[in-house]
Formats: sequence, C-alpha cells, structure tokens
Amino acid sequence: MANTFLTPSMIATRALATLYENTVMANLVHRDYEADFQGRVGDTITVRKPATFTASEFNRSTGIVPQNITESGVAVTLNHMPDVSAVVTTEQLALNINDFGTQILDPMMKAIAEKLDRDLLALRSDVVQTIGNATANAAGEDYQGYNGAYPWSDSRVLIQAGEVLDTKNVPMDERRVVVGPRTKARWMAEKIWRSAEKRGGTVGLEQAQFGSTASGFDPYMTQNIAGPAGTPTTGQPTTEVDLAFHKTAFALVTRTLEIPPGAQDAAIMSFEGFALRVVYAYDIKYKQTTVSVDTLYGTKTLDPNRAVLIQGPLAP
Repeated sequence: MANTFLTPSMIATRALATLYENTVMANLVHRDYEADFQGRVGDTITVRKPATFTASEFNRSTGIVPQNITESGVAVTLNHMPDVSAVVTTEQLALNINDFGTQILDPMMKAIAEKLDRDLLALRSDVVQTIGNATANAAGEDYQGYNGAYPWSDSRVLIQAGEVLDTKNVPMDERRVVVGPRTKARWMAEKIWRSAEKRGGTVGLEQAQFGSTASGFDPYMTQNIAGPAGTPTTGQPTTEVDLAFHKTAFALVTRTLEIPPGAQDAAIMSFEGFALRVVYAYDIKYKQTTVSVDTLYGTKTLDPNRAVLIQGPLAP
C-alpha cells in the first residue's frame, strides 16, 4: 500500500529545498516574484527598474529644483517552463520522503536547476564588452608595456573587469563573477586564492563560491557555463565564456502555475522567489503513477553595460 504520508505538498517542499540549494545564477541576479500571481507560458511581466535622480547645485535665489519620481519598466516574457516527469511505482511511492527524495526527487530537481542556470547564462549573448584575450603575462605585474590587460587564466583580469564596469558608472556593491571549471582551476592555483575564505548565503552558494571578494567581485563556479553559440575559441578555454556582472544586469522573473483542472493530487509551493508545481497522475491501465514537477520563469538582460565577458581569443 502506498505511503499516505507522501503527499504532493511534502514532495513540493523537498523539491523546493533541493532546487534552491543547487542553483547558482538564479541567486545572483535581480529577482522578481509575486506569489499571488498565477501565470502561463507567454505571459509578459513588467519588471520595475529603480528611479534615477540628478544632483544639482543649490541656488538660494531660485530654491530647490524638485524632480519627478519616474520608474521605468522592462517587459519580460515568461518563456521557460521546465518539466521533469517520472513514472513511479507503488513501491517507490511507499518510500519515506528522505528515501524518495534521494533516489528520485533530488535528481529531478538538479535537472531543473541546471536548465535554469543555463537559460540565465544564455543572456551572455547580449553582452558586447569582452576582456581576457591578452597574451599571458609571464613576466609578472611589473612587466613594462602590459597596459593592465590580463588573460582569462590570470585572476587579475578581474581588475580589468572592474575598470570596465567603473567607467560605466556601475555600482560597486553586488558585483559577481561566474566562471567554469577550467578558469576556477587556473585561478585557484594562485596563492591568493588558496588562502581565501569561503562564504555564501546558502549551502549551494557556499559550495559554488570558491573564494572571498577579489577586485570587487564575489567569485562563483558553475559547470553549466558552456560558451554561447557562435563563439568558438582556440586553446583553453574551449567552451567557457566567463561572466563578470552586477546583480542588476540580468533578471529572473518567476511566477506560480495553476493547479490543472480536475487534478486531485497536486500542490503548488513557493519559497524565496522559487515556485514549483507537483502533480500526481495515476494510470489505471498500467497501474502506475506519473509524478510531474514543473515551474515557470522568464529571463531578461536589463542592462548589458553592467556585464563583461571574460574569454580567450576567438577562433578565426
């Protein structure tokens, strides 16, 4: 007999925890979420951007110059609906939530987390500022004529990334850099990184963050950082196109999905801007249950000037 304690709500709760702890990019960009808004694929959401002001010199003879508070918005389409469904036997449904989570649910959620990170990283195609294709500086920092340009494999390339963002008046706080395994390996070989302390906001981010703030950027690693289409590279890295950015360069917009009409075993759960829908469907003909987990979100580049690509030289 199936375990009556293993409900869609329990599965959704465990699934949310796994998804939250396995995403990297989703926790580093601007987020927009409304728990009471149930969306559909193709819906368009307007994301608010902070108001901007100009400071003027006070003139006592004319007095203050009031400014209108005008908030601009960016339209984001909810164009991603990742789904992972699996046929579950009666015996598997009879497992307790920990066993079910470890054997079935956690791998399902890791697949959604990977897709979420890749969809956000696909926004790199909107970024035109590129650094990291300089010749390796074997002579060290004091090498004359180096002009402050570093290769992707030298972590001092972040100094150059900071310079690019500084010239665009990008805020100094909430700057992040997300790299792939090859770049992380090169940077970690440098003494300064081997002695750096790890820190982060969640277990997943603590595992992804491989050092303390460097040149104004918090560094993270993801295995989902394969290069965008159309940008092949020669030598190392062959597929990695790393990304240094401010939190407000990109946005992730998530909304809840509706319970399907007639669904008796279904639940919607949300936490920290993530929302999942879990639906059971029993097939009486084959006497088996399909467990389906999905979510709804949209991704958008808010300001490409607030990001810079770090990559090696492009192939001819």
